[in-house]
Amino acid sequence: MRTIIFLAVLMWCTTLLSCASLRPELSTLYKTSKTTDQQSPVILIHGAFGGRLCDETGLEEWPGGISTLLLGDYQALALPIPDTPPPDNQLPLDPCGLTDTIAGQDFYGDIESTLTGPGGYQLTEPGTPVSGSQRRYYRFTYDWRQDNSLTAAKLDNLVDQIRNDHGDQTLQVDIVAHSMGGLVTRYWLRYGNTDVLGSNEFPLNNAGADKARKVILVGTPNLGSTSALQQLLTGANFGINTITSEVLLSFPSAYQLLPHPIADPILGSSGNPLARDIYDINIWRALQWGPFDPKLRARLLSQGWSEGQLSALETYTGTQLERARRFVWSLTVKNPQAPHELIMFGGDCLPTPARILIEDTDGESHVRLWPHEIAQPDKQIDYQALMLEPGDGAVTKASLLARTALDPSIPRHRYSDFPLDYAVMFCGDHSDLPGNITFQDNLLHILLSR
Repeated sequence: MRTIIFLAVLMWCTTLLSCASLRPELSTLYKTSKTTDQQSPVILIHGAFGGRLCDETGLEEWPGGISTLLLGDYQALALPIPDTPPPDNQLPLDPCGLTDTIAGQDFYGDIESTLTGPGGYQLTEPGTPVSGSQRRYYRFTYDWRQDNSLTAAKLDNLVDQIRNDHGDQTLQVDIVAHSMGGLVTRYWLRYGNTDVLGSNEFPLNNAGADKARKVILVGTPNLGSTSALQQLLTGANFGINTITSEVLLSFPSAYQLLPHPIADPILGSSGNPLARDIYDINIWRALQWGPFDPKLRARLLSQGWSEGQLSALETYTGTQLERARRFVWSLTVKNPQAPHELIMFGGDCLPTPARILIEDTDGESHVRLWPHEIAQPDKQIDYQALMLEPGDGAVTKASLLARTALDPSIPRHRYSDFPLDYAVMFCGDHSDLPGNITFQDNLLHILLSR
């Protein structure tokens, strides 16, 4: 009897392992002609931290080699702050490639192999005249530290160059964008190369939408990311290394990843949403965030910063917060004639920061970024459920779908205009989503289907 039970358990375990190892054979599923006269070229767009940055000598500052990952301080990534002298010997950085792998971990290498292998696409440099019917794809590598509206203008230039290369001014491209690259894409669809962040008007022109055929986004924080707010306040961890808060505060794009105001990202001790505007510099001052953090200020002063430089950082932070406010609203204002639809992919299996909490103790307000930080928890409140939601570890499912509630039966917020065609959810960490086999299988099906 024991033998029979053992064999049954063994067979059950073997079946589970076999199922877990099942993978679609993409080369068989998409065994089609590798050439076509009608296939739109694909543009692959990375997310934040997804493009390599080099100085004018060719030295790679991001991500750099193993020694940089282990021992570097990444201060060279900081962008200049107006009225603040740059560090000695710091050279400007420019995009110098796609971050395919870092220390053996894949980011975009696998998806490129899928495009060039089963997909039959050929990587092509912009400015190369195109003839024949070979499927083509292009990398859009950009400086992910910069303002996303400026990056959208560079994307528009790339699309125009591709049209020139193909000799077709009506050519439409397919976009595959990860994370923040999806926000750049959505801005481009609505405004093309126009910077509309100088006011609250947001004049739509849908200039980019006329140049796009299919738009596939993966892991895009369409209502922002609480994880991005956490990083701005405490630094961004990469393995055992950290990009410090003062470096991140110099990136305009970092502010543009913050949660949308309609998401109610701040809770009070009772678990109810607080009317705190995270784009108001006075709130940052009151909560001692960013340049108002006493510990950060003390550290910077010990490193040689002056009070004048700290004051310049405060002013810069206020300016970037206001542009970021306009950026997030520019993506959600009503677009009654949107000629495009979006296909979304993302993860919904990992606990993901959705809100932070302000705890009042001893007459003072304290910011709690994680449930375990709450000093005097109310046993009647489920802080885990309030502060964390299913997602990919960085972007919640609700933000991915531009919803203020996880419940799909609740109507979309009236100020969240999001022309979603359909969404596909699967399990995966934010950085790993482009390499996910489920995503790649569906991606090829979408791109190659007629």
